[in-house]
Amino acid sequence: MILVRQEIGEVLRDFRQQKGRTLRQVASRASVALGYLSEVERGQKEASSEILASVAEALDVPISTIMREVGDRISVLEGLQTFPDVVPDDLVAEVGPELSFR
Repeated sequence: MILVRQEIGEVLRDFRQQKGRTLRQVASRASVALGYLSEVERGQKEASSEILASVAEALDVPISTIMREVGDRISVLEGLQTFPDVVPDDLVAEVGPELSFR
């Protein structure tokens, strides 16, 4: 069974680690109890939309980016093919501006 709360927790943890921030730093900046945020990251607690918004802001990541990543992960778990909504930056750099839309 796919649990959305586990995927949300993993995505939040991944973004936090990518930003090089500790759990304590993010919890403090988001005004969320350290233990609670830890439980959210481990998929043990459901985070409200308000908590998600606070954590996203603390991570400087748009909530839409977090939710898109969660959706992509769930699609993979469901065995669906996923296609990026945007062209990856490295591909754009590789192709160059000559192929951009005018």
